[in-house]
Amino acid sequence: MPSFRMALEVEIAEWDAFSERLSPLEQEAFDELMDMCRVHASAGGNACNPVIFEPMAISILLAHQKKLRELESEFARLLKKQSQ
Repeated sequence: MPSFRMALEVEIAEWDAFSERLSPLEQEAFDELMDMCRVHASAGGNACNPVIFEPMAISILLAHQKKLRELESEFARLLKKQSQ
């Protein structure tokens, strides 16, 4: 049985045909999503889930949630600064 990281790379490779049909800007965004999956590969491996795509989706959602929190915090800081 391959490691999660190896299985993840196989899954990502299976999306090549999809990625190739995207515009260059969309391909860049898609590659960023796949990198989010790679960043969280250790956590995905610990999920003991035989469906590789599920930890991939959670990794992407987690990265987006973290970014959303950062943006919300920055927005609140700017609003506070503006009101002073």
